[in-house]
Amino acid sequence: MATDLIQREKPRYGLFFAHLALEKTLKAHVCRATKDLAPRIHALLRLAELSRLRVSLEQRLFLAEFDRYQIEGRYPEDLISPPSPKEGRV
Repeated sequence: MATDLIQREKPRYGLFFAHLALEKTLKAHVCRATKDLAPRIHALLRLAELSRLRVSLEQRLFLAEFDRYQIEGRYPEDLISPPSPKEGRV
């Protein structure tokens, strides 16, 4: 879905759904690692920490940068400039 939206020149929505997929995946890892429900947060880097997954520095930087797309999808009043076509590629 995310790739399709990006290809249809709707990068804001596509990247939001890509963020959502990463968030849900990380929350599943948090549940597995903690044997409890994941917290109601959207911060990918924090979820990765709670999941106890080994995350490289490059991956940590990516997760921190990618968090801006959850803000756009959930809080449109805080919109930043739309991503360029180059930035919208997943």
